[in-house]
Amino acid sequence: MILPIIGYGDPVLRKVGEEIAPDYPNLMETIANMYETMYNAYGVGLAAPQVGLAIRLFIIDTSPFGEDDDLSNDEQNQLKNFKRTFINAKMIKEEGEEWGFNEGCLSIPEVREDVFRHEKITIEYYDQDFIKKTEVFDGLVARVIQHEYDHIEGVLFTDLLSSLKKQLIKKKLQNIMEGKTRPDYKMKFLSAKGR
Repeated sequence: MILPIIGYGDPVLRKVGEEIAPDYPNLMETIANMYETMYNAYGVGLAAPQVGLAIRLFIIDTSPFGEDDDLSNDEQNQLKNFKRTFINAKMIKEEGEEWGFNEGCLSIPEVREDVFRHEKITIEYYDQDFIKKTEVFDGLVARVIQHEYDHIEGVLFTDLLSSLKKQLIKKKLQNIMEGKTRPDYKMKFLSAKGR
């Protein structure tokens, strides 16, 4: 089932997600709905707060990035084949040089800005079968994970921008809160006018 994506300004996007147990109600259905919602919006990642759930759950499928001809064959293959569900994730380490990449967010449509993130991460999480894993990722996969991880910490990519950049996008963010933005996927806006 395709769920509405929660728009910028909604308090749920600012909550630190709570850990969940394997018996969390309708967990498999929630995960399936999140994948369907993400694919419908042509996203590569989606966190539970973006569908109104303040829990530590996010999903990633970087296959669309695997079509980028500017990347090496190894990078393309890694991205084409990376699909994961992260439950109760905990960032262990972020390392390496910070590098910029133009990011967007399904909860903040029509806003894209360069964000600087570490090139390599170590993360601990449970997969959808509740098997605990600790893994190291780098490059674009690490970036997408960091972006979605921020969501379960109540952080948005716009928080990482300079104060000048924040000023420049202020009107766009206001339009999202007022429901004046019309992406081609289902959204739920803070303003009653946009619902």
